Order: sequence, then C-alpha cells, then structure tokens
Amino acid sequence: MHTITTWLSGLSGPLVYAVVGALVFCEDALFFGFVLPGETAAILGGVLAGQGEVSVWWITVVVVFAAVLGDSTGYAVTHHFGDRILTTRVLRRRQNRIDRARRMIGERGAAAVFLARFIAFLRALMPALAGLSDMPYRRFLLFNALGGLCWGVSCTALGYFAGAAFTRIESKVGLVAALALLAAVLVALAVWAYRRRRGERDGEGGHDGEDGEDGRGPGDPR
Repeated sequence: MHTITTWLSGLSGPLVYAVVGALVFCEDALFFGFVLPGETAAILGGVLAGQGEVSVWWITVVVVFAAVLGDSTGYAVTHHFGDRILTTRVLRRRQNRIDRARRMIGERGAAAVFLARFIAFLRALMPALAGLSDMPYRRFLLFNALGGLCWGVSCTALGYFAGAAFTRIESKVGLVAALALLAAVLVALAVWAYRRRRGERDGEGGHDGEDGEDGRGPGDPR
C-alpha cells in the first residue's frame, strides 16, 4: 500500500484524481473489485489529501461521483445484456455468495444496494444483480447515491486523517517510526479483514450444509 501511495504522490494533481476515480468506477462498472477494491483507491486518495498532495474536498467529490456512476453502469450492463456476466469463471466459483446477494435483494429490496456498498464482494456485484431484478432504476439510483455518498465520504475521511497523522509523526520522530506505525495499522486492518472474510465463509459453509451434502433435507429418504 505504501508503494502505491508513493507512486500516486509522484503524479500531478489531475492525474491522482483521474486514477483514483477510474479505480473506484471500474470496481463496480467492470467488476475490477475482485482484483483491486475501490475502497483501497478511495482511502489512498484520502491519504494523499492528508499529506497535502491533493484537495480533500475534490478527492471526495471524485470518489463519490465515480462510485455512483460505476454502480449505475454495472446496473445498466446486466439490465440490457442479461446474466451472462454471472457465468464467467471468476463468478462461477463464488456461486454461494451470489445466491446470498440475491437473497439479500429479495429480502431487503433497494436497501440492499445501500448496505452492499460497505461489503467488498457485494459492492462489486450488487449493481449487476439489481439490474437483473425488477428494481426500477430511479429507486436503484436513490439508494445507490446514498450509499456512494456515505461510503465515499467515510473512506476519504479515514485516509485523510491517517495521512495527516502520518505527516505529523514523520516530522517529529522520523520516517522509520512513521513507517512502523503505518505498518502496524495495516497489519491490524489485514487481520480484521481476514477474520471478517473467514467468518463470511464459515457462515456460507454452514448455510450450504444445512440440507446435507447431496442437497436432500435431513428428513428426505436416502
């Protein structure tokens, strides 16, 4: 992450906005979220703002706009071209999570679009599933915009305060101590993300095993 931040900080202001916005947009519009979550790009943009490389206000506007536009594009792609995207090799291996997302739409409706914005895998997939459902675009756009606004502001704010703290620490105790602090934060975030993903997998495994390995319920004849 530090390497990416260094690379971005070497770009001019307009290029930073363009790169961060493109990564956030492509997460949902082109399903790049399976490779590089837009959340990472948004936080990095905030870090650079905290270090004075770009404006925190403009990077927030870019992130929010790219998030809303990316979701809308993902919705339009599957709304017009059908569910062929779900048959790709990457998604076939995640069928359980796709089914979970579909159940979420069925149970919560458009509110699922807002909630999915804060969950990495669902953030990249939910707009496409909403496009496959009967959800009207206006309703989708409302919850998409609310989710994009809350998510974009929170991610850039998190990066901004982390970047500002990094700059202050670096000026007082040197680069080595600042990097050590940043590494400790990243390790803590990695452990938290791993535990959350493991919990999600365990939950999905438990759900899939409820009816038995062969798909029959416990009371069905063998």
